[in-house]
Amino acid sequence: MNPEKDFAPLTPNIVRALNDKLYEKRKVAALEIEKLVREFVAQNNTVQIKHVIQTLSQEFALSQHPHSRKGGLIGLAACSIALGKDSGLYLKELIEPVLTCFNDADSRLRYYACEALYNIVKVARGAVLPHFNVLFDGLSKLAADPDPNVKSGSELLDRLLKDIVTESNKFDLVGFIPLLRERIYSNNQYARQFIISWILVLESVPDINLLDYLPEILDGLFQILGDNGKEIRKMCEVVLGEFLKEIKKNPSSVKFAEMANILVIHCQTTDDLIQLTAMCWMREFIQLAGRVMLPYSSGILTAVLPCLAYDDRKKSIKEVANVCNQSLMKLVTPEDDEPDEPKPVVQKQAEPNPDDSSAKQEGAASGGPDGSCDSSFSSGISVFPPASTERAPVTLHLDGIVQVLSCHLSNMAIGMMTRIAVLKWLYHLYIKTPRKMFRHTDSLFPTLLQTLSDESDEVILKDLEVLAEIASSPAGQMDDPGPLDGPDLRVSHSELQVPTPGRAGLLKTPGTKGLECSPSTPTMNSYFYKFMINLLKRFSSERKLLEVRGGFIIRQLCLLLNAENIFHSMADILLREEDLKFASTMVHTLNTILLTSTELFQLRNQLKDLKTPESQNLFCCLYRSWCHNPVTTVSLCFLTQNYRHAYDLIQKFGDLEVTVDFLTEVDKLVQLIECPIFTYLRLQLLDVKNNPYLIKALYGLLMLLPQSSAFQLLSHRLQCVPNPELLQTGDGVKAAPKSQKADSPSIDYAELLQHFERVQKKHLEVRHQRSGRGDHLDRRVVL
Repeated sequence: MNPEKDFAPLTPNIVRALNDKLYEKRKVAALEIEKLVREFVAQNNTVQIKHVIQTLSQEFALSQHPHSRKGGLIGLAACSIALGKDSGLYLKELIEPVLTCFNDADSRLRYYACEALYNIVKVARGAVLPHFNVLFDGLSKLAADPDPNVKSGSELLDRLLKDIVTESNKFDLVGFIPLLRERIYSNNQYARQFIISWILVLESVPDINLLDYLPEILDGLFQILGDNGKEIRKMCEVVLGEFLKEIKKNPSSVKFAEMANILVIHCQTTDDLIQLTAMCWMREFIQLAGRVMLPYSSGILTAVLPCLAYDDRKKSIKEVANVCNQSLMKLVTPEDDEPDEPKPVVQKQAEPNPDDSSAKQEGAASGGPDGSCDSSFSSGISVFPPASTERAPVTLHLDGIVQVLSCHLSNMAIGMMTRIAVLKWLYHLYIKTPRKMFRHTDSLFPTLLQTLSDESDEVILKDLEVLAEIASSPAGQMDDPGPLDGPDLRVSHSELQVPTPGRAGLLKTPGTKGLECSPSTPTMNSYFYKFMINLLKRFSSERKLLEVRGGFIIRQLCLLLNAENIFHSMADILLREEDLKFASTMVHTLNTILLTSTELFQLRNQLKDLKTPESQNLFCCLYRSWCHNPVTTVSLCFLTQNYRHAYDLIQKFGDLEVTVDFLTEVDKLVQLIECPIFTYLRLQLLDVKNNPYLIKALYGLLMLLPQSSAFQLLSHRLQCVPNPELLQTGDGVKAAPKSQKADSPSIDYAELLQHFERVQKKHLEVRHQRSGRGDHLDRRVVL
C-alpha cells in the first residue's frame, strides 16, 4: 500500500493500524473508525460516510495484502455498528466486499469475513432482506467450508439470518426460489444440510407459503433424500413429511399435475427410501386429486406396475404400489368411454394431452420413442404442463396407457404379479371403456395370445378373461373387423374365411342353416371367430402348449363364453385345417374335453338328446371335423346315441390302416365307456330289443381289439347283456325302433358316412406321402 496516498478522512494512525498484522491494533483502528463515522452520522454527512466505506472497501477489504484485507473487514463492521439503524442505506456497499472475501484462499480471512458480516447483519436486521439472495448464496458456500472455524462462524451467521427471516413478513420468496432451486442440487453433504435447514425454517413461517413453489424444489428434495448421511436423510424425511401434511390439509391449492412426473421418476429409483417415499406421495396424490391425475395414468403405471412384483424384502413398497394401482383403476368410469369432443384452445391448455406428454417423457409414460418399456427421465425436467385440471373436464386418453400395459405384458422378465395387474387393467378398461379400447384390440391381440404360453395358471386365467371379454363385448361388433391375425400369426386365406351358407347342408330340416354357417350368435362379436382361428393356430405352432395347457385353456373358455359357440367354431375351422395330423390331435383333445369336463355338462346333455335343430346342426358340424379321428367320431356317435351310425362307422374301420396309435385310442374309448359319463349307454344295454346297433357297435370294437385288458373289460361287459339271442335283427327288419336316434329324418347320415370316407382317404394319402419322404414312422400292427 502506498504510504503517501491520501486516505482522508481516515487518519494516518488509523490507516497504519488497519494494515498491522496484529489483531489488537486492527481492533483499535476499528474503534476509531466507529467513533469517526458516528460523528458523520450526527452531522448527517452522507458524503463522508460513503467515502469512508468506499475507502475501506477498495483500498483495504479488496486489497492484495492479507493484513489490509483483514483491516478492511473489521473497519466495515465498525462502520455498520456506528451507522446503527441507518446502516440499511449503505448495505450494498458494506456487504459486497465482505462477500468477496468469502472466496479468499486464507481460512483466517474467510473467518474474519464471516465475523464482519455477522456484525453488519446484526445491526441491520430486517434491512438485509432485500440482499437475502446474495447472503444466502455466500452462506451456502461457507456451509461446505473445510475449515471448522469458518464453518462454525457461518453457522452463527446462518442462525442470525434465520431469526431475521422468521421475524419478518417482507421476505421475497418469489425472488429466492430460483436460487434455492439451483442450490438444492448440490452434492456436498454440508451444503445439503444447510439447504434442508432453510426449507424447514421457511416452511415454519406462517406468512410464507412454500407449498406454491414445491414443484420447483421437490425433485431436489428427493435427491437429498438419497444422501449417504443418516442425519441428512432424516432431516429430509421430516421436510417431506411436513409438506405432505400441508398437502393433505390444503389439497385445493396443490399443483398436483406439475409434480406428477417428479414422483414417477423417483418411484423408479433403486434407493428403497426414495422409492417408498415417492410411492407414498403418489398414493396421496391419486387419492386427493382424483381424476386430475387420470391424464397421467401412463406414467404412473410405468412406475407402479413393476413394484407389484417385489418380494418380501420390499414389502412396504409393494403394498403402497398396490394401493396406488387400485386407486388409479377406480378413477376410470363408464363416462370415460364417451367420444372425445373437440375442446376450445383455452381448455386444451388447461387440460394437458397425455399423448403429447408421454411422447416427451423419454420413456416415462409409454416407453421410449420407439415404444420400448425402458424408462429414462431427465432429472428436474417436468414434462407435465401447468394445469388447472381441478376445474377442467378430464378426458381419458388410452394410447399411452395401452402402450405401457402392452410393454409390461410382453416383457417376460417382469414378475407374475405385474403381468396379472396388467391383465386386470386391460379387463377393467374393456369393461369401463369398451369403445375406446376396441381401437387398440388389433395391436393387443398378438400379445394376449402370446401370454397364453405363460408359466402361471393365474396369468393365463386373467388373460383368458380379457380375450373372452374382447370376443363377447357388443362394442366389438364391426362391419370390417380388419385382419384376422396378428403380425406373428399368419394363417392362410382359406382358414380366415368366415363360414357362409351355400354348400349342401347335412340338415334336411327346411329353414335351418347349413353346416358351414358361422357359429357367431348375438352374444359374440366379430372378434370371436378371429380369436378361435388364432388360438388354434397357436396350438398348431406350439404343440407343447396344446399338450400341457390346451385342455385347461379350452375348459376355461367354455366357462367364460358360450361352450356351444366355441366347439362349433373350432370344429368349423378344423374342417379347413391343412395339417391333418394337427387336426386329428386337436379333435381328440376337444373330444376328451367334451366327454369328461364338468364345464361341458350342459352341452353334453344338449348333444345327447339332439331334440332341437340347433343341437342337430352342432352335431353335424362336430361330426365333419371329428372325422379327422375315427375313434373320436365313434365316441361322438355314442354320446349322441347315434348307435346305428356308430355301427356303420365301425364297419368302415376294416378299410383303415390299423396302427398302434389307433388301437390305443380304441382302448381309451373302452375305458371311457366304463366311466360315469356313459352310464346311460350301459343302462341301454338292458334294452336289447330297442338298442341292437349299440350292442353290435360294441361287439365291433371288441373285434378290433387284440386280446388285451381292454378286450377283457369290454368282453365282460357284453357278457352281462341279457338274452343274447335277441341280438339278431334279421334281413327283414325294415326300420329300427322309434327310440333309435340313427333314423332321425333331420340328419343325412349317408352324407355323413361319405364325408368320413373322404376324410380318411385324405389322411391315408398324407401318411403315404410322408412315408415316401422317410419323415413318418407308421407303427403298424403286424398280424
